[in-house]
This record gives sequence, structure tokens and C-alpha cells, in this order.
Amino acid sequence: MDLELLTQKTIEIVKQASTFIQQEAALFSRDKIEYKDLNNLVSYVDKEAEKLLVAGLSDLLPEASYITEEGTTGIEPDPTALNWIIDPLDGTTNFIHGIPVYCVSVGLARGKELLLGVIHEPNLDEMFYAWKEGGAWCNGKPMKVSSVPILQDSLIATGFPYYKFEKQKRYMYILELLMQKTHGIRRMGAAAVDLAYVAAGRFDGFYEYNLNSWDMAAGVLMIKEAGGTVTDFNGGDNYLFGGDIIATAGPAHHELVAVIRENF
Repeated sequence: MDLELLTQKTIEIVKQASTFIQQEAALFSRDKIEYKDLNNLVSYVDKEAEKLLVAGLSDLLPEASYITEEGTTGIEPDPTALNWIIDPLDGTTNFIHGIPVYCVSVGLARGKELLLGVIHEPNLDEMFYAWKEGGAWCNGKPMKVSSVPILQDSLIATGFPYYKFEKQKRYMYILELLMQKTHGIRRMGAAAVDLAYVAAGRFDGFYEYNLNSWDMAAGVLMIKEAGGTVTDFNGGDNYLFGGDIIATAGPAHHELVAVIRENF
């Protein structure tokens, strides 16, 4: 499998989905919002973008199956197989409210082994991508994580849960601690963008719980290829399907893991 060529072809398919999303952004009305459950929003834009991605990727790699946020394929995925892992519109709430931070995220994995990842943030027209052992890139330029050595000098990104509020107090306590131990905390509202920004050296770290594989698959590979470190909240490797993630430039990783593990 030529992963570099496959990545370039995936980029073209992602561009088509992003173009559709931006066309709809100019026309979108909030009366078209749907609710999957509490505070979990979706729209026809998410669903149609996913269908476009699946159609294009099916031609590209017919033997692969799909793990998708909106489930438009109607097929129960096998997490151990070769899968495209797709979030057609990460940051749906931002999109619905006209906040220009959202993206298309597509990863390819065989089981837990990540093979390629593509994230397109259409508002700044930034194409982030990586393939296994091929480095990480943004608009044709190589990406490297930051060189910040300690947590005290780090800018950290996170996200807030929109359900499972029983853990909210502990999570907010971690936020309070990190506000005092870092340069600051940012909440962009799109986990895939956060991860891409870690790979690009803009954020020095990112953590969040209650995520899905489609939120992180593409971004995780980028961070690894850009020289960063990724673990779950316990410092282990159960992040892709485990639901929680800590991703950093590397040197301060153990500090961030310690804060989260001790308090969550």
C-alpha cells in the first residue's frame, strides 16, 4: 500500500467535502438543527458531507470498512479491521453558530495502527496531513511539535463534555490547576483542530475525555509523525477507542499526565 499516494488522493476527497460544507455555511439556518441527544447537535450538512466522503473513499480503497460519526453507511464496523475513521464535520456547534473553527477529519487505521490522517480546516484553508513514517505536513510544509520543555511554559487546549456531567467537578478542578500551572487554556470546540494545532506547534498539549475515534484518529497520527507523544489519561495506549487522550509536544507530557491522573 503506497500510503503517500493514498494520502494525496484522500486529500482531494476531503477537499470536495470541505467545499460542500463551506457552500452550505453561507445558506445554513438554525431551524435545520437536529439533536442526537442532549447538547449533541447534527445537521444535514454533517450527513451529506459524510456520504460524499464515503462515496469517494469507497472508490479509493474498496476493501476498507468505515467507522463514522453519523453512521450513514448503515454497517456495523469491526474495530479490528481496515477502517476509514471519519468525522465529516468536527465542530458542528461552531458551524451552526457561525464560528469559524471546524473541520473535516479522515483517518485510516488497521485495528489500532494508524496509517494516514487528513484534516482540512476550511476557514483558513489549512490542509493538515500525515502518513505512517512519512512525516506530518500542513499545506505542503513539514510540521513539528513545539520544543517547550515544561508545563509552566505551555499553552494547553481542551474540550468540555456536553454530557456525562457526573465527572464535571473533577474536570473543572483540573482546569483550575492548569490555569495556574501553564500559559493558559484554550477551548476551540473542535478536537481534530486542537490535535492538528499540537502537531503544528501552536498548542503545546491537548487533553479531553469522552471522545470518539473519529475525533482523534487523524490528529493522533499527525502528532506522532511530528514528534509528539500521545497517551490515555493513565499514560497508556488505550486512547483511540478508549475515550480519553493526552497529546503533547513530549517533554512536559509526564507533568500533564500526573496532573490529570492524580485528579481525575
